[in-house]
Amino acid sequence: MASWTHSKEKINNVTEFIFWDLSQNPEVEVCFVVFSFFYMVILLGNFLIMLTICHGNLFKMPMYFFLNFLSFVDICYSSVTAPKMIADLLAQSETISYEGCMLQLFGVHFFSGTEIFILTIMAYDRYMAICKPLHYLTIMDQETCNKLLLGTWLGGFVHSIIQVALVGQLPLCGPNEIDHYFCDAHPVLKLTRMETYLVGVMVTANSGTIPLGSFIILLISYAVILVSLQKQSAKGKGKALST
Repeated sequence: MASWTHSKEKINNVTEFIFWDLSQNPEVEVCFVVFSFFYMVILLGNFLIMLTICHGNLFKMPMYFFLNFLSFVDICYSSVTAPKMIADLLAQSETISYEGCMLQLFGVHFFSGTEIFILTIMAYDRYMAICKPLHYLTIMDQETCNKLLLGTWLGGFVHSIIQVALVGQLPLCGPNEIDHYFCDAHPVLKLTRMETYLVGVMVTANSGTIPLGSFIILLISYAVILVSLQKQSAKGKGKALST
């Protein structure tokens, strides 16, 4: 048992990573100002949306209910990578621990997956409001909204856990230089010496299925909404002509 543990520690001997893209950028001050500016814009914009919804007591409306949590998730998603990146530029330090890298990988995919799922739910909400207005408030009640929101968080959690499990089980013996600005699956996969084709395909499939599926759902829902609006417009014109 001791020999097995020793061999495993010997295989995974990378304790920290270096962000190669940050260390090779000659215009560190410019990057610091630009990243800080856009991060502050994201924070202020989303906080303003949340404050407006809370102050106006708009939580009972499904559209604003989901928009409020979308803003919150967007803040979390940006805060997973941006503060670390800005701090590294300021301190001219480009390292992150192995545990910090895995945590960042989890956070990036957790919040990005949750954000995509919320956008999909918001498209469904607009479809129900426009295409089935008489049944909208009955179907999209508070309990349903809470369940849908919980589903988005669970979906993001499952997606991120799969990504971390696929990357975390690979042996890392060095090098430890990540050719990226933050810890993501594919840059870390390049650091292992074993064959990663199958793992890479699984990582890509896990990452690509969610946005592709959500995009198709968004496309269909908005297409149905446009068709419904055109039909309503045609009926309105017909009634106007008949009078």
